[in-house]
Amino acid sequence: MSGDGPSLVWFRDDLRLADNPALTAALERGKPIVAVYVLDEESAGIRPLGGAARWWLHGSLTALADSLERLGGRLTLRRGPAEDVVIGLAASVGADAVFWNRRYGAAEREVDTRIKSVLAATGADARSFAGSLLHEPWTIQTGQGGTYSVFTPFWRACTAGPPPRAPFPAPDAIPGFPGEVPTDLLDDWGLLPTRPDWAAGLRSAWQPGEASAHRLLEIFLTESLARYGDERDEPAQAVTSRLSPHLRWGEISPFQIWQATERARIGLTGRAQASATRFLTEVGWREFSYHVLFNNPTLATVNLRPEFDAFPWPRLDKRVLEAWQQGRTGIALVDAGMRELWRTGSMHNRVRMVTASFLIKNLLIDWRLGEQWFWDTLVDADAASNPFGWQWVAGSGADAAPYFRVFNPELQAKKFDPHAEYIRQNVPEYGTDAYPAPIVDLGETRRAALAAYEQIKGMKEQSIAARAAGVAAYGTAADAGTHA
Repeated sequence: MSGDGPSLVWFRDDLRLADNPALTAALERGKPIVAVYVLDEESAGIRPLGGAARWWLHGSLTALADSLERLGGRLTLRRGPAEDVVIGLAASVGADAVFWNRRYGAAEREVDTRIKSVLAATGADARSFAGSLLHEPWTIQTGQGGTYSVFTPFWRACTAGPPPRAPFPAPDAIPGFPGEVPTDLLDDWGLLPTRPDWAAGLRSAWQPGEASAHRLLEIFLTESLARYGDERDEPAQAVTSRLSPHLRWGEISPFQIWQATERARIGLTGRAQASATRFLTEVGWREFSYHVLFNNPTLATVNLRPEFDAFPWPRLDKRVLEAWQQGRTGIALVDAGMRELWRTGSMHNRVRMVTASFLIKNLLIDWRLGEQWFWDTLVDADAASNPFGWQWVAGSGADAAPYFRVFNPELQAKKFDPHAEYIRQNVPEYGTDAYPAPIVDLGETRRAALAAYEQIKGMKEQSIAARAAGVAAYGTAADAGTHA
């Protein structure tokens, strides 16, 4: 339909104006734009946001609304099942076109596919775009037409082709819709904690929004990129980009990061040049996790390696789990990481691996309980990277570390935090009588974990056969209509 109705732009995990393909398409159409964000906590299969993510979303939507208003637009907020909200809103404003950028979880794709089908039946131009990944999951395949389960050949395939496209420019103006569009009030959504308000540390550490994302990128490229490769594993050193929550919420795109990094690396040589390559490879790991999610929709709950279904997890001791959650295990690096997480909503990546390994392999607690805790406490809680990382550490996932690789937190601290700077920043009582003794013996628990793993070796074929019927129910990830 080439009518004169407005364009509806549905914002999701792309809370930015620059390099937003859906918004760019609407601007090219030249009609008034209705911008909407839908808080969907009701559609089947949609995972509710954790507390820290809800806090970030409030700030990000505030920033997006301000940006739209400065350019002449408005952000409409609606709460409810996305299918009902988007179709109903398009009808009420007479939209001839509805645009969005794609999501990659199975439930999200199913919602998007149904919406696209209904809108197309009415004659509306309903289109989705690639705005969140450098490579769409169905475009990177093995020579046999399958999907990659190991990162190195996956990333080699990604980088063998043409470079990522150039980012789309930020708009100079947004043609606002002339009529009134009813909207929810953001404060009524209750995204911010109040009783109690536990977000003081998050407010001190972060400023959500597109402008903040680009400031952090500029600081990183100017001050830290050349040192990144050598110091990225040292949690006391401020050399990481801190872009992960901004990427998770789409306040900055991987295309923008890629282009800016390539420009910044011009003139770099030797180890500094290698640092830039290392940083872009980390962007590649994010890509890989989303490709794995696309092809394995139950990534957050089901072992990718079926033999781990038989792992003999002991009965859960909730007091032990709580000691880990609260950073009171008596293992300094673990406690430092867990307290950093609670205070700031984030944790250094090296320490994330150490804390996860300790939970799974020293405490013998199911990785899914750790994934759930991170989902609730991380501002960058990501549907792909979070469960992917937990399965990687557990040994049950794609390109996983072997189960017998157990991160020794004391050795990790000596290697990457030799002066205990990071530990003391987060555990002020460390080294005093107030600091508790370790709740477990690292050597004994490592041996117990390896003994448990021995019980599941050789059970792979049985597990695969037992699970075959369930896996078949999910169908082929690249079925027609799933790319909505």
